Amino acid sequence: MAVISGGTIIEGSVGMRRCEGAPSAGTNAVQTLSITGTPTGGTFTLSFGGETTAAIARNANAATVQAALLALRAFDSGDVVASGGALPGTPVVLTFGGNYARMPVALITANGALLTGGTSPTAAVADTTPGVKATERGAAKGTLLTDTTNAVVYVNTGTALAPTWTVVGTQA
Repeated sequence: MAVISGGTIIEGSVGMRRCEGAPSAGTNAVQTLSITGTPTGGTFTLSFGGETTAAIARNANAATVQAALLALRAFDSGDVVASGGALPGTPVVLTFGGNYARMPVALITANGALLTGGTSPTAAVADTTPGVKATERGAAKGTLLTDTTNAVVYVNTGTALAPTWTVVGTQA
């Protein structure tokens, strides 16, 4: 338990951690899958964490891309959500959450070697918004965090994977 100025005791805290400066909420990574060259047929694959998806049709919608990624062992439900599409006319946006929430995520790679027709069709993934790790990501709900630069005390009111640091006072 930590004593906060004014004599208030934080009930239910599960430990005290320290950081230098105000904690960061972090940012979810966002990547964008695009197909260029106007292919008229063929397939592409995506790779992540040493695994490769099954072949994905050149005109796949976001749900199909998401299902292909979630079939990889690296991802659980909620780890990646696809929106936008359908390809090739509209990119598919991949937003990371779940086990990948508020942290850097390696870039998914695309292989468009089996795309056909059009003019030199390619599949590529761009890092649209780099993920930023939340301060003390992994800290259980109720964990206290002291900013050592100004003695402000925060409590995690979020989850371990997506901490939300709420000011509760100053350290006495």
